[in-house]
Amino acid sequence: QVQLVESGGGLVQAGGSLRLSCAASGRTFSSYAMGWFRQAPGKEREFVAAINWSGGITHYLDSVKGRFTISRDNAKNTVYLQMNSLKPEDTAVYYCSAGAVISTVVAGQCDPWGQGTQVTVSS
Repeated sequence: QVQLVESGGGLVQAGGSLRLSCAASGRTFSSYAMGWFRQAPGKEREFVAAINWSGGITHYLDSVKGRFTISRDNAKNTVYLQMNSLKPEDTAVYYCSAGAVISTVVAGQCDPWGQGTQVTVSS
């Protein structure tokens, strides 16, 4: 079973940047599509970004397009989310996840999930 551990969250001012990392362990990482989701207080978990096994295909939530970039380094068993031009509405716990193919990740059909990293954007 693959284990996922997120890091890189923190507190930033609006307009700032953060890079989240998700490190995988337990078995081969490269066969999985990967994704990032987020959940704000009182809100449902929502899809943010996904990437296929090779890194050649990506999908994004409309509100983060042009600001966030998902990438992966299969040699390091790590997926990243570069977040630029952050807004207060980006404040949430961000979760890394893995799925069979990118379409299943976008749909939230993932196993496993990480435990999350807090991102807080002040106004």
